[in-house]
Amino acid sequence: VEASATDAGQQHHEPKEQRMYGRYTQELGVYAKEEAARLRDGGVRDGGGLRRNTSVRSRAADLLEYEKDPCAKCQMCASRCQKFLISRVGEDWIFLILLGLLMALVSWVMDYAIAFCQEAQKWMYGGLDSNMLLQYIAWVTYPVVLITFSAGFTQILAPQAVGSGIPEMKTILRGVVLKEYLTFKTFVAKVIGLTCALGSGMPLGKEGPFVHVASLCAALLSKFMAALFGGTYMNELRNTEMLSAACAVGVGCCFAAPIGGVLFSIEVTSTFFAVRNYWRGFFAATFSAFIFRVLAVWNQEEETITALFKTRFRLDFPFDLQELPAFAILGIACGFGGALFVYLNRLIVECMRKQKTINKFLLRKRLVYPALVTLLVSTLTFPPGFGQFMAGQLTQHESLVALFDNRTWCRQGVAEEFDYISHSHAWKHPQVNVFITLILFIIMKFWMSAVATTMPVPCGAFMPVFLIGAAFGRLVGEIMAAMFPDGIHADGSVYPIVPGGYAVVGAAALSGAVTHTVSTAVIVFELTGQISHILPVMIAVILANAVAQSLQPSLYDSIIRIKKLPYLPELGMGHHEKYNIRVEDIMVRDVRFITLTSSYRDLQEVLLTGQLKTLALVESRDSMILLGSIERSQLQSLLSHQLGRQRRLEHLRQLAQDNGTHDHLPSLATDSTPSSPCAHTHAHINATTNTNTRQGVRFLVSTQQSSAGPAPPEKRKPKPKRVRISMAVRVSGIAEWEEQQLDMPVDFKNCKIDPAPFQLVERTSLHKTHTIFSLLGLDHAYVTSTGRLVGVVSLKEVRMCIDLAVVSAY
Repeated sequence: VEASATDAGQQHHEPKEQRMYGRYTQELGVYAKEEAARLRDGGVRDGGGLRRNTSVRSRAADLLEYEKDPCAKCQMCASRCQKFLISRVGEDWIFLILLGLLMALVSWVMDYAIAFCQEAQKWMYGGLDSNMLLQYIAWVTYPVVLITFSAGFTQILAPQAVGSGIPEMKTILRGVVLKEYLTFKTFVAKVIGLTCALGSGMPLGKEGPFVHVASLCAALLSKFMAALFGGTYMNELRNTEMLSAACAVGVGCCFAAPIGGVLFSIEVTSTFFAVRNYWRGFFAATFSAFIFRVLAVWNQEEETITALFKTRFRLDFPFDLQELPAFAILGIACGFGGALFVYLNRLIVECMRKQKTINKFLLRKRLVYPALVTLLVSTLTFPPGFGQFMAGQLTQHESLVALFDNRTWCRQGVAEEFDYISHSHAWKHPQVNVFITLILFIIMKFWMSAVATTMPVPCGAFMPVFLIGAAFGRLVGEIMAAMFPDGIHADGSVYPIVPGGYAVVGAAALSGAVTHTVSTAVIVFELTGQISHILPVMIAVILANAVAQSLQPSLYDSIIRIKKLPYLPELGMGHHEKYNIRVEDIMVRDVRFITLTSSYRDLQEVLLTGQLKTLALVESRDSMILLGSIERSQLQSLLSHQLGRQRRLEHLRQLAQDNGTHDHLPSLATDSTPSSPCAHTHAHINATTNTNTRQGVRFLVSTQQSSAGPAPPEKRKPKPKRVRISMAVRVSGIAEWEEQQLDMPVDFKNCKIDPAPFQLVERTSLHKTHTIFSLLGLDHAYVTSTGRLVGVVSLKEVRMCIDLAVVSAY
């Protein structure tokens, strides 16, 4: 009763700012502002004189510096402008503007260099038209040299730059640190290697690697901003936010598609996305795409800011409802095609790894495989050879422009409509109609792209898949145009079939099926500049995703499994009945732990026998009540402090004083001091402490004797017996002292303990465990039963369980 009355009295006299009956009587923001103003006023009153003196001194120093250096005034103005800019604009806006500007410049320069390389190949090919053999040699040698240089340069400078980069970014954004992956060397290797690889004309993409390039720019820019504005940008959370924005910028400035870039980056790099990063991605991607297209106008490549692959589909009647089944069939077929592409890509890599002879040879001769693949692809695309049946002379950009054309190719037997297309010579053939040309183009590009993306060069797969989907959609559109040569009759008017619309639908559907994304629909709309086919595109993309996700993982998840990156795979759509698994079925029951009564010897044994980064702290072996967790570094620090150099020196001094050998004490303290290995390293703890101690003491004695140089034989005196006895006493004393120290109970007051580690109960489902691990980026979680530690489940166990279920499902 007295307590209740006291509480009631306290609540009655509480100020308004305090909490009352579970509610705040004042808005938290208003209260925070008033409290900050009060503290600021108090600080001014308390330390006003000190601040005034400091300000006067700083002004005097500035004036003195100004008198010495004529440029000091400019420096002072620049410093004030910097402070004003930071206070008014904010660090985030400055960072995002710089990131967008830098990525736009990098993308434009790379595109210019790639176009120059491709034009150089055509110039060499066209200049040797009098000799077909020389044409073939030039056509084949040029890409082989570029690809070989790209592979060699990347391998020497930064092997981390090989491949797409999106799988690794998914892993990094989950919280895993990949060494040397976001460095300046990797940036240089990625940019130069990617430029050479795409300039060779191989069926490779730019979008995936550009996500990595943008992340590299963000990481390097963060270090610059940290040096400029302070250590805020070295914060782990801030780095993650900026890397998320960078992924959106990479796609946005690659295709000048900011909206689709943001959505695509969220789909392929994040399991759970923080909405607070949404505006960062949109702002940086939009600014980057704007600058990228402005540079094209400035270079007189475009008259104004337009879409990259601008289409001119009719808007009054873009398609008829009777065509929707054809679009749906196209989406389903693209779903099967996307799953087949992912399977073929993984099969090629696994076959090369299983063949030990081939694998060893390729590891020794790393440049042979990319050179052979490039030689094969270049030979098959040679225009006077087999390339004449598959438009081998066109680049990817030129092929997409032709495929998105809204005219019908098959009408009047391929002849007249080609006159309106700038690349008519590539698709014309006197003996073969357009259907055979498109079929050969799709088949050849399909397996060529699957093989080419396995080369050890910076490359992506999005653009080749996008092109294959456009060709397949064009084939379906031409078939529809042949079936309905007079078009669709509606309201007394005739509307011809538009094959270019089918090409747009096919490109979005196949690329969405390979990457398991729906945002490819938005990318297509921004690429073409029209949304007239929004309904067919969405239907096809959704159906393609449904089919592909039920058959194979996405291309990026497949690469993660091939590289065995520490990333948690998705559970899979439609297979939740296979996840009726509990944590108790997969947890590790033999948990490494320490107790409140553990001795330093127990710590030494735990550190020697395991490499766990974190250890559980329990009350006792009998109760097993989980009290928290301690990091390995903290335990190493405790052990090193207990057997450290300072404590050992104190013991040696005390031992020397007890034995009366004061003369030898300075040499022991100055020359070299015997110490436990714990004092020098935290990673390795030596169990044979006594032996090492004895060896250290013997070394000290020999060092002391030889410090003055070798004495002549006639002057050398035998070692006094008293010194030998003294050293033996010290050795035994140090050994006994260490044994005593190791047997003492651990004092946990000087270490940091996490009192609330992540915990699960035994009946937690695998689905819920997967959600928690993905959302929080956990590495492990303890399993408890009414507070008692019964096991631990780590990322490894969850991955193994999901992989087994996914493999059985597929």
